[in-house]
Amino acid sequence: MNFLAHAVLAGDDPALIVGGVVGDWIKGPLPGALPPDLARGVALHRAIDSHAETHPAFQRSRNRIAADRRRYAGVLVDIFYDHLLARDWVQLRPMALDLFCTDVYRHIEARIAELPEHAHTAMRLMADENWLRSYADLTGIADVLQRMGRRARQPNSLSGGEQAFDADPAGFAEDFAWWFADARDFAARWS
Repeated sequence: MNFLAHAVLAGDDPALIVGGVVGDWIKGPLPGALPPDLARGVALHRAIDSHAETHPAFQRSRNRIAADRRRYAGVLVDIFYDHLLARDWVQLRPMALDLFCTDVYRHIEARIAELPEHAHTAMRLMADENWLRSYADLTGIADVLQRMGRRARQPNSLSGGEQAFDADPAGFAEDFAWWFADARDFAARWS
C-alpha cells in the first residue's frame, strides 16, 4: 500500500525500487519465479514492512485510528505515511516528486515482463493514473481508500478513512517523521 515510501527507501537501485513497489503482489518464498535482483527488492519490502509494524511511531499512529477503523489501522497508516511523504516531498528529497514518480514508472515498465502476470494490470494502472503523485493531496488518499474499500472481499471501513488523518494531522506527521528517519537508516543498513 505504501508504494511511494517503498520506492524511496529502496535507494537508487532500479531493481530494489521495482521489487519494493511490487512487493505486495509477490507471495511465498523468494526468489520464486523472480530474478534474484528483483527478489532482493521484494525482500527489502518485506523487511521494511516488518520494521514498520514493530516501530513505536507506527504503533502510535495505529492507536490514533478510532476503534471503528482499528481493524484497518495498519493499511490506513501506510497510506497516510505515503501522503505525508508526498505532501512534504520538497523537505525530504532533492529530486522533484514528478520526476521521481516518472523514474519509478519507467523502472517498472522496463522489468514488467519479469513480474508475475497478475501484477501487470496494477503496475500499469499505477503509472497511467499516477498513483504515487496522487498521494500528495488528501483527495488522492480519499480516492485510494475508496477504491481499496470497493475491492475488499468483506465490508470494511476503508472508504472515508482519510477522516482519521484529518482528526490529527500533526500527530500523524510527528509519528511519520520519527518513523521515516529510522526507516531510512534501517533500509540503508539492510542494503
